Amino acid sequence: MNKIAYFECPTGIAGDMCLGALVHAGVPLEYLIEKLHLLGISTEYQLRTELVHRNTQQATKFHVDLIADLPKKAQNLAADSTLDPSETESPTFDRTHHHHHHGDEHSHHHNAGEAETSHTPHRNLPEIERIILCAQLPARVEAWSLAVFRKLAEAEGAVHGIGPEEVYFHEVGATDALVDIIGTCLGLDWLDIDECYFSAMPTGGGTVKAAHGILAVPTPAVMRLWEMHQVPVYSNGIDRELCTPTGTAIACTLASGFGPPPSMQIQAIGLGAGSRMLAIPNILRLWIGEKATPPYPPQGGKVAGEKATPPYPPQGGKVAGEKATPPYPPQGGKVAGENSTPPYPPQGGKIRGGEGETAINSQLPMPDARCPMPDSLETIMVLETQIDDLSPQAIAYVFDALFVCGALDVFTQPIVMKKSRLGVLLTVICHPEHQAACETTIFRETTTLGIRRSTQQRTILHREIQKVQTKYGPVHIKVAKSGEMITNVQPEYEDCAEIARLNNISWREVHRLALQSWYEG
Repeated sequence: MNKIAYFECPTGIAGDMCLGALVHAGVPLEYLIEKLHLLGISTEYQLRTELVHRNTQQATKFHVDLIADLPKKAQNLAADSTLDPSETESPTFDRTHHHHHHGDEHSHHHNAGEAETSHTPHRNLPEIERIILCAQLPARVEAWSLAVFRKLAEAEGAVHGIGPEEVYFHEVGATDALVDIIGTCLGLDWLDIDECYFSAMPTGGGTVKAAHGILAVPTPAVMRLWEMHQVPVYSNGIDRELCTPTGTAIACTLASGFGPPPSMQIQAIGLGAGSRMLAIPNILRLWIGEKATPPYPPQGGKVAGEKATPPYPPQGGKVAGEKATPPYPPQGGKVAGENSTPPYPPQGGKIRGGEGETAINSQLPMPDARCPMPDSLETIMVLETQIDDLSPQAIAYVFDALFVCGALDVFTQPIVMKKSRLGVLLTVICHPEHQAACETTIFRETTTLGIRRSTQQRTILHREIQKVQTKYGPVHIKVAKSGEMITNVQPEYEDCAEIARLNNISWREVHRLALQSWYEG
């Protein structure tokens, strides 16, 4: 199996957050110090880590202390301690040969006079490539590092209309970028990672001080990298610079894909902290594990040739060894209004309309589960709006339109609004990357003038879709698991409905036959 790394970036990505997550996952700091010493620039910086808390969660903060900044940092320690690396990193590009007033990714600030007295030389792309090639780094680390720096230089050059070789990295940015990029590549190589995957990226907002003045967030280089690699992005409502050019270049160069986590068996988790306390934990989460194909054996986890018999039946069904004909769950196992369209792959574990489902009170052990899969915690957006002047027919159409553009669940509640008007509260649950599309649909299809949004987290069970054969045809079965236990088994509504219509039999009978086939299979 391939060993893979998944970078979950709910509050963005920066080089120091990547390094913090790698050290938290087990990469020795001493190894990074030893290998980075080969670059010949160790007199320019000091490395250290510390355990910190972000919204009560513990994570590793990675510090790159620049030697030139230590006296100034000691004079203004209180101010520095409040700064966020992802908020203050400027683009590392400097087209001129003058020293500019701006911060870097690690929150080191210069005023105009101090910047003019810095004696660290500028480094252009050929100089940085020479440093990497002369360092005798591991082969993969050398190749990855060269590729990341070239990608960063291409993006910065495209923004300013010059070639990558003409890009000069600011003296502070160059040192930090060398440590962050090469250190991250060293950590991934030490962990023997074969493939890297990254979540969708939050856009952030506001402005940031840079070498060329005040820039809007996301910064131009980050935008260009996202454009070049078609990176899925979304707004999490936090107006800070969340994705830095260095972190974004690492992601765009090393990523085998962007989106939800691939099917994998998790072996370790690394937590890399940012500096600021945000509305949600300012932590980059690094998932490390083996790529699973599939994570569980097919057909409900049975060993080949073995007949699976549950040790005890759901809701008073038959005892072990007897033919199981479980009772019908209410409303076919779905909460009213839930939308389900089979089949959905197990990867990512997302089933449309899965926010509320009726669970059969059973826990069936997995006979041959290779490793327990913990329940998954994911970030979701909740969109709400109140409507009192729209036809019920239009509301029904809005449901379908929202599911098409990526909503996980949509529901309404009757409410009494101002002036005692009867109305509905429309609620949409979606992943952050689908927030903009869902909001556009709500504004287009309803009469509302505003939408409230909130970022929440939810725990979901791991799910997979299996197929069973009935005498009337195939039916897809949704199987939900918590660790090694099967907690819910439900035939897909649309499959049962189609078979019922085609054969002029009741939906309940098709549902019963599908469950019976699964339990007997």
